[in-house]
Amino acid sequence: MEALVEPGQDVRARFSNLKGLAIPVAPHKGCGSSGGSGKASCGSAAGSGDLPPDIWEKVKNHPCYSEEAHHHYARMHVAVAPACNIQCNYCNRKYDCANESRPGVVSERLTPEQAARKVLAVASEIPQMTVLGIAGPGDPLANPEKTFRTFELVAEAAPDIKLCLSTNGLALPDHVARIKDFRVDHVTITINMVDPEVGARIYPWVFFRHKRYTGKDAAKLLSERQLQGLEMLTEAGILCKVNSVMIPGINDDHLVEVNKAVKSRGAFLHNIMPLISSPEHGTVFGLSGQRGPTAQELKALQDKCEGEMNMMRHCRSEELVCRLLLEK
Repeated sequence: MEALVEPGQDVRARFSNLKGLAIPVAPHKGCGSSGGSGKASCGSAAGSGDLPPDIWEKVKNHPCYSEEAHHHYARMHVAVAPACNIQCNYCNRKYDCANESRPGVVSERLTPEQAARKVLAVASEIPQMTVLGIAGPGDPLANPEKTFRTFELVAEAAPDIKLCLSTNGLALPDHVARIKDFRVDHVTITINMVDPEVGARIYPWVFFRHKRYTGKDAAKLLSERQLQGLEMLTEAGILCKVNSVMIPGINDDHLVEVNKAVKSRGAFLHNIMPLISSPEHGTVFGLSGQRGPTAQELKALQDKCEGEMNMMRHCRSEELVCRLLLEK
């Protein structure tokens, strides 16, 4: 296979003359909601004087983890992981995963080699692109070889780019050592419940070690693996963000318990995001008429969870992200 970058060659010089490449970066216009103090809150508002030096080094240029970095740096996601090991009632993988859909996500499925080339092309044009993430359209750890091959290629060619991934957590405990070996020091886990009674209303099934589980058994297994993975990541010194989807009438009140559970296991940030259940997406919740929360309901829950733990407030579509568009 042709080398992505020749030994000693400058990454940005290698890709600076690509033809047919448009890489618009939307201007940042702040976050969609404010914290209890009235400050916009994207990621942690903590600065260099508020965090231990090793933590500050990890978050200072990561827009998902630092409010300050959110204003100055960009991230890019590549879709190399098509398979998923769970089914969520709010997700339809004809589209990007509902957990991770956001403006700027590259929605086409890529091979690891294609993904690495695109990442390096963007990095050659946008110096402030500091983070590469893998978040779908399935689950990165249900596609471990594709995920880690992508990380390997990017790390070899551009070791200054931070690597992160988002996962539902079912396979996470099996891959923590490999995540650490690849120096992936930021992981996001989607945790919507810690009570199987609640989880059974969100997840119809999970597929684990060649067996399908349903109902409360599926939710119990998923929750146990998620919390185990979170603990293992924390012990390994890997920074963790927890995403939770707020589903009115199902887990809205319960997310306070989720917040306590992930906080006690070392999560750095908790991001509570609203359910998006448009019927045209074809999800179970969309077709059943399950509504999403109002802005007031979402903010009230975020405020209720906010305390010693950093709460991330979901950002507007104008946030600083990289979007790669190749001409046909």
